[in-house]
Amino acid sequence: MLIAGGVPRLPGLRQQVIRMTSVLDIAMSVVDSVMAVIPRAEPGRAALERCRLISHRGEHDNVDVMENTLVAFEAAQRGGVWGLECDIRWTCDLVPVICHDATPGRVFGVDTLLADTPIAEVSFNELRRRASQIPSLREVVEQFGGKMHLMLELKHESWPDAAAQADILRHELAPLLPGENYHLLSLDPEMFARVPFVLPRYCLPVAEVNVGVLSRYALAQGCAGLGGHYLLLNNRLRSRHSEQGQRLGTGFPRSRNCLYRELNRGIEWVFSNDAVALQRIVDEALARQS
Repeated sequence: MLIAGGVPRLPGLRQQVIRMTSVLDIAMSVVDSVMAVIPRAEPGRAALERCRLISHRGEHDNVDVMENTLVAFEAAQRGGVWGLECDIRWTCDLVPVICHDATPGRVFGVDTLLADTPIAEVSFNELRRRASQIPSLREVVEQFGGKMHLMLELKHESWPDAAAQADILRHELAPLLPGENYHLLSLDPEMFARVPFVLPRYCLPVAEVNVGVLSRYALAQGCAGLGGHYLLLNNRLRSRHSEQGQRLGTGFPRSRNCLYRELNRGIEWVFSNDAVALQRIVDEALARQS
């Protein structure tokens, strides 16, 4: 159904999600546009070699290639990107799948009945029938595990059978080594307690505006480090975590100058929606310095 101008009439929840996403995207674009015009020196070879770019939800535009799909991950792999960031959710029959939102409608525009139905209320077979591009965690591990570093975000949601779900995740991740092949991420560090088989040093809490709280948590728990937007994770935080052998993971640079800013201040993990383009910049800089 359409309203004037040909814009789809969406249920209220989807409209709120899209508005929020649009505001955040606009804000990040404005910030990065400013950063893009501030000249930065090309990082030295050591900083370029330490750079670990992570494709945020894969190489996608949500028009031809949708986020968090095997196609998006394949594009990042072809571009030589080191890592993939993707989001774990659960179907009602306890299959871990890769999808950022609680519902599939924003990305996949599936029929109205499923668009705003939580993935947690849909079986895997039904989800696959309606939104076939949503991969299972198993498919991602089988195709990319050991070839690209997986940054797996645990979304904050109810686990109806926490013990069984922890066992399922343990089984799905068994072919991989934590730290070497994957890390776990979460905006809510309480989710890490759901997976006791992964030690804190392989877990990365991700801050939105609660940087101080999560920084103290990461240091106290001996986490891998701290993630968040590059403007929020300042050099004082970087030094504090570096002294404890922890990394900062910053997002989401899009430009050469913004990337160079991060590398010049000692950041190694860089999450980006434009990871392939940034990888090309790193590769070209390395070639110039060879």
